[in-house]
Amino acid sequence: MGITKIVLASASPARRRLLQTVGIEPIVRPSDFDESQVQLNDPAQLVQVLSQCKAQTVAPQFSSALIIGCDSILALNGEIHGKPKDADEARQRWQLMQNHFGDLYTGHTLIDLSQNHTLVRCQVTRVYFAPMSDRAIDAYIATGEPLKCAGAFALEGYGSLFVEKIEGCHSNVIGLSLPLLRQMLAELGYDVTDFWNN
Repeated sequence: MGITKIVLASASPARRRLLQTVGIEPIVRPSDFDESQVQLNDPAQLVQVLSQCKAQTVAPQFSSALIIGCDSILALNGEIHGKPKDADEARQRWQLMQNHFGDLYTGHTLIDLSQNHTLVRCQVTRVYFAPMSDRAIDAYIATGEPLKCAGAFALEGYGSLFVEKIEGCHSNVIGLSLPLLRQMLAELGYDVTDFWNN
């Protein structure tokens, strides 16, 4: 029996690279789901609902596959932050984040079309940010990186210079918790090693 294909319902190059790093080559199918349709104040609930909506949007395009949907946000002082709209918002965000910490929430949905089963989980990682000068903040924003990321930073890019430490899953901060994915696959009866270089 052939191994079920894994479909990543995300346009995120970082999530794709994470999967490739562990030997999984996903079919990439961005969901283009309109996130503004979902308004929730609880960060864990929000990312789980959004990840599920993204996966469900893509699922009808396949008859047999494992669909992965993810969504990430950063919570600072109880406030939810996604991708900044522009450089000014990114600057304001970093003025709040620097020398402080935030909680990075990533919702994970795994739809197994062959078993007609869906799992939805959330992973949380605490991120501690370095003290930064206005000059450093402006220089970082000028790279363009903060405008592409939930939380206005990329752990796998320039942003790693300004992260002092993390508590929890490292890959979760990049957009997909690999340990959680392994656990979810196991819960559905799969061994993650079966997907290596498939």
